[in-house]
Amino acid sequence: MTDHLIVTDEATMRVIRLRRPEKKNAITQDMYRAMSDAIDTAQNNPEIRCIIITGGSGVFTAGNDLEEFLHEGTSNTDAPRASNAVKFLYSLAHNVKPIIAAVDGVAIGIGTTMLFHCDYVLASTTATFATPFINLGLVPEGASSLLMPRTMGHQRAFATLVMGRTMSADDALIAGFVNVVVAPGHTEAEARKVAREICRLPAEAVAISRKLLRTPPEDLTRRIDQESHLFGERMRSAEAVAAFRAFFSRKKA
Repeated sequence: MTDHLIVTDEATMRVIRLRRPEKKNAITQDMYRAMSDAIDTAQNNPEIRCIIITGGSGVFTAGNDLEEFLHEGTSNTDAPRASNAVKFLYSLAHNVKPIIAAVDGVAIGIGTTMLFHCDYVLASTTATFATPFINLGLVPEGASSLLMPRTMGHQRAFATLVMGRTMSADDALIAGFVNVVVAPGHTEAEARKVAREICRLPAEAVAISRKLLRTPPEDLTRRIDQESHLFGERMRSAEAVAAFRAFFSRKKA
């Protein structure tokens, strides 16, 4: 476990809370591994009926910790595919428990793409969603190239994934990947209400119905693998190296 992630079981729900506020909850490899473990260990636990993922008040996550991510991604040819980030995505793909996301503040990169693996998403009025992969010379991840067009149509997915446009909470509600918009500071409390509602339903019927609604795991992992391979290639491209250098130069300035 990592100090930057808190996992608690509350009655019939498991709450996974990102806790790295000084870095806007940027996700490290240790955090990915801990999130993956929290999801995996819930699968065969009949006491856990629902999972909540939250970043707390004010921020969901700024996405990957780019300094660690760049080091991991360029260390050897197998790193992108074998990384804990991909393990986390596999855990999402194979998960059978309803997942609720409570998004208050920024959701960047995987902070947005993971939401398409969730079953119910609450966002605060101050939430924003962005997938700036192209700006870094990269490509989409998390099976987002499969799930986002299916959810909100090709044109919106193109504007988000390829053009890197930021979406507001209201935009996300209209696009169909946010269920409800609430006041800042209230997403986690409202997520618990939704979780309790789901947990009161017949568990087997929920599981079967959810499976019917979801994209099959084998389709998701096939696209995750395809994206990961291309992502790894792009990490070493001249475009990506130049984009990362420019990013860190701006950061130091």
